[in-house]
Amino acid sequence: MTAETSRGSGPRTDTVAAVVRQWQTVHPGLDTGPMEIIGRINRSAALLQQAEDAPLRRAGLSRPEFDLLGALRRTGHELTPGDLARETFSSGAAVTKRLKQLTERGLVERRVDSRDRRVAHLRLTDAGRDLVDGILPEQLAYETAVLSVLDGEKQGELASLLGELLTQLEGRLGALRV
Repeated sequence: MTAETSRGSGPRTDTVAAVVRQWQTVHPGLDTGPMEIIGRINRSAALLQQAEDAPLRRAGLSRPEFDLLGALRRTGHELTPGDLARETFSSGAAVTKRLKQLTERGLVERRVDSRDRRVAHLRLTDAGRDLVDGILPEQLAYETAVLSVLDGEKQGELASLLGELLTQLEGRLGALRV
């Protein structure tokens, strides 16, 4: 399968297909198959992030800030800044900066560890929990609308394939980071 066709459905016309065709003109012998997958994942992610951020912007949040709040909400217990960095795939410095802003807004509260005062434990305030719980249904409604272009079977197939890819990448690339 190439950028030109996809299992009998005719030529592809997405932006990645155009980029792949250009590369095939410049380097006809080059296998652009990986670009067709990774390019589409990256392009789709960028487009989804742009549109998804609308509910967050209305709430005065950035995507990374919402990710921190969401991690605190879904785990249901206090987390350290290091825990949050791992949960959100963020650097410690970025987490520290975002937590400062979220704390100042009254969405997160910090508790110093009684045994080691260098360690902070973080949890959502009631306002933080209410904000996350208020935004999440709107976020999911948006995601449902976006995915409605694929029927349920295709959504399941895509979720399965992406899950398989992610499991492999987390295993391989996670081991490379250690």
